[in-house]
Amino acid sequence: MSSLRRLVHLVLFCPLSKGVQGRLPVKVKYLFLAWLAILVGSWVVYMHYSTYSELCRGHICHAVICDHYKRGIISGSSCKPLCEKRTLKLQHCLSSSPTHQVYNGVWKEKSVVIKCGLEDGSRRDGSPDSMLRQEMALFNKPSRGTSMDEFREMLQNFLKGNLGDHSSLGTLVSHIMDLADVNQDGKVSLAEAKSVWALLQVNEFLLMMALQEKEHTPNLLGFCGDLYVTEQVGHSALYKLEIPPYLQPLVPTVLSTTINQWLAPAWPRRARITIGLLEFVEEIFHGSYGSFFMCNASPWQVGYNGKYDCKMADLRHVASEVAVRNFLKGRHCESNTDCTYGKDCTATCDKLVKQCNTEVVQPNLAKVCRLLQDYLLFGSPSDLRVDLEKQLRTCVTLSGLASQMEVHHSLVLNNLKTLLWKKISDTKYS
Repeated sequence: MSSLRRLVHLVLFCPLSKGVQGRLPVKVKYLFLAWLAILVGSWVVYMHYSTYSELCRGHICHAVICDHYKRGIISGSSCKPLCEKRTLKLQHCLSSSPTHQVYNGVWKEKSVVIKCGLEDGSRRDGSPDSMLRQEMALFNKPSRGTSMDEFREMLQNFLKGNLGDHSSLGTLVSHIMDLADVNQDGKVSLAEAKSVWALLQVNEFLLMMALQEKEHTPNLLGFCGDLYVTEQVGHSALYKLEIPPYLQPLVPTVLSTTINQWLAPAWPRRARITIGLLEFVEEIFHGSYGSFFMCNASPWQVGYNGKYDCKMADLRHVASEVAVRNFLKGRHCESNTDCTYGKDCTATCDKLVKQCNTEVVQPNLAKVCRLLQDYLLFGSPSDLRVDLEKQLRTCVTLSGLASQMEVHHSLVLNNLKTLLWKKISDTKYS
């Protein structure tokens, strides 16, 4: 990548020695630059469309889901609009992975986001029949003959295994049963049960159910099989400009950072978004269904709406404490990096027994503060900057087992939130 960047710089800015340049006619220089622009432009267009065709396979999602629906295998509140009435359509592709299809759409005169999972293309032979066979495995539970009580027990055991044993699990099970009962006849059909069971295997959907009452979680609007529809978050990332991977070698990091700072909302609005993000960290620290970890604190997972209220645009990288502990328990390790769940949920390695400990060392708050340093300090009021830098520096250095630092965690979070709120509370931005 760095060698490509140097090559482009050499071609663009040092195509010929100054002596030779001086002897070239002006027309030749312009012809050379035009040829170079066409070459680079063609390469960018080719990379864009080859990447698009690999990442955006919504037509396959639509075909598979609607095939299962027409055969009576699955059900859902979005099936008729998607497969019969065609009032729910996949529009602009937002996918960042071939196995996780994300599209903008419109439904009931509202902008929505449609999400659907696909098997890894490397496991298939490429034929439609192969894809249908792969996707059928998602809907093999529960089996025919399962009673309502048995299905309820299935849900209870599944949630206990993934979220932990909490007294409030019964409430969540009842909510999921009500969600599954699409025709509201007081019963859950086999197709309805298969659809909800498949959806619960999707980590983001499970998190949406567990965090459904939190204001910073997008609302679920409907589903069909394991395809689900959520409200559209107006701005799906903290930053407006994300450089595609194939252009990153050509764009200096300093340039992209500067552009994002220039495009960012006014500082008071960034402060409001930050307060919402801190509230989300608070919500998942100890909730009704246990604690959750942000295992990839990235600006591309955190969004906000038109009122500058924080909304988590992507929950795929948030994991329950139980899921992280189960992953780490008994795991062989040589160093701490071997004890990492996701991108950055890291525990320590016990080098005597060469096994991972099960408690994550860096709390969510420290990751979020690291994310917010550049975002919040740029353009901050001069009378606040020193205190803000100090608070963020303290926050970023937070570490230690969550069970031993709950009070310190809460104190740092509240101090930062109070500092920001005092600055914007009496303004139009509050």
